[in-house]
Amino acid sequence: MGRHLLAAAALLGMAAVGSGLSAAEALAAKAAAIVVDARTGQVLIDQDADAIVHPASLTKMMTLYLAFDALEDGRLSLGQQLPVSAFAQSMSPTKLGLRAGQTLKVETAILGLVTKSANDAAVVLAEALGGTEARFAEMMTRKARELGMRRTVYRNASGLPNMEQVTTARDYAVLSRALMRDHAKYYPYFSRRNFVYGGRTMANHNNLMSRYEGMDGIKTGYTIASGFNLAASAVRDGRRLVGVVMGGKSAGSRDNKMAALLDQAFSRASQGRDEGPVMASLDTRSDAVAGEVGDVKAKPVRAAVQMAAIPAAPARESKPARETGSHWGVQVGAFSSRAAGNKAVTQAVKQAPFILRAAKPSVVEAKAGKDTIYRARLTGLDEKDARKACAVLTKHGHHCVAVSPAERG
Repeated sequence: MGRHLLAAAALLGMAAVGSGLSAAEALAAKAAAIVVDARTGQVLIDQDADAIVHPASLTKMMTLYLAFDALEDGRLSLGQQLPVSAFAQSMSPTKLGLRAGQTLKVETAILGLVTKSANDAAVVLAEALGGTEARFAEMMTRKARELGMRRTVYRNASGLPNMEQVTTARDYAVLSRALMRDHAKYYPYFSRRNFVYGGRTMANHNNLMSRYEGMDGIKTGYTIASGFNLAASAVRDGRRLVGVVMGGKSAGSRDNKMAALLDQAFSRASQGRDEGPVMASLDTRSDAVAGEVGDVKAKPVRAAVQMAAIPAAPARESKPARETGSHWGVQVGAFSSRAAGNKAVTQAVKQAPFILRAAKPSVVEAKAGKDTIYRARLTGLDEKDARKACAVLTKHGHHCVAVSPAERG
C-alpha cells in the first residue's frame, strides 16, 4: 500500500509541474463548501466556493446528466443493453467488475454510478454516447458551459485522477440544481440506498441519507488530490437545499461538515423567501423540483432560476436595437419585492450583455389578486432581439418571455 501511495504522489507531483503547482499543493486537497436554496439558487453559505478543486466521482453527476438527456430524447432507453469494451473493463475500482464482450443495461449502469460509483459503468455510458470517453468528456465540458459551470473542465467520465479535471463547489451546486430541474423524473435514482448486481448488494456511499433528516441524494467522491467530496440535497418543511462540500479530510468529517452546514442553512428558513418570484413570467418550465420527486408538493408558481456565476459567451449575439420604433421587451420574472426584480434585471444583462446593453431596465408594480408583484423587464428592443435575448437567457437557466408592445401595457 505504501508503494502505491508513493507512486500516486510522484504522479501528482509531475502533473503539478505542468500546472504550475508544487507537489505539496497538488496533494493538499482544497477545502470549499456552498449551500444554496434549490428553488431559487440563493446562496446561503459560501466558504471559498470558487476555489479550483478536483471533482473526483462527483464527475459521474455530469455523466448521468447526459445519460438522462439521452433518455429524454430517445437516444437511450432504460432497458437498452450497451456493449462493454476492453477499455471499460480496464478501469480501476470501484467498479462492477464488467468483462469485455458483455452487455450492461442502461438502468443498471445508472444504478451502478449512483450507488457503487462504478468507473467501468461510467465508461460504458460514455462510449455509448460519445464513441470514446475522450469525446464524451468534451461533451461533458460543453454541457457544463451551457449550464453555467464556467470553471469546470472534464477529461473523463468517472472522476479517476486527472490533474486537468477541475471544478468548483459553486459549479457543482449549479449541476445539482440542474439535475433536479431538468431531470426531476430521474432524480429518485439518487435516493436509492442500494441495488443488487451479480448477486452482490451494493450500498450507496452517501451515509448521510441514513442519518440526516430529509436527505435524499446526491453523490460522494474521493481521490488523493480531491479529498472527500459530497454533493447533497435535503428537504425540510417544504424547503429544499443543496449543499456541496469539497476537500474533506475524511468521509466522517466531510459528512459532519455537510450536516452542520445544512442545519445552519435550514435555521434561516425564512431568509430569502421574499426574494422568490410569486408568479410565472409565462415560461412553462418549473423549478419546483420536488413536485415530481415526491418530497414537496409543487407550487403552481414558477421559480426564476438565479444561478450563481453563470457565464455569458456572447461573441455571436446581435447588437441591441436602437430604432425609435423598438417597442418590444423581455420579462425575466415577476417578484414579490422591487429589490428582487432589480436583481433579476441586473443578472439578465450580465448574461446577455450584447443584446441587452442598450435595453432599458424596468421593474413595474402590478396587482395579482390581493398581492402586489413587480414585473422585471428590459424594454427598447425589436421583436427579433427580444426573442433572441430570451433564447440566450433560457439557455442559461433564466425564465424569460418576449413581450410585445400590446402586452407591455
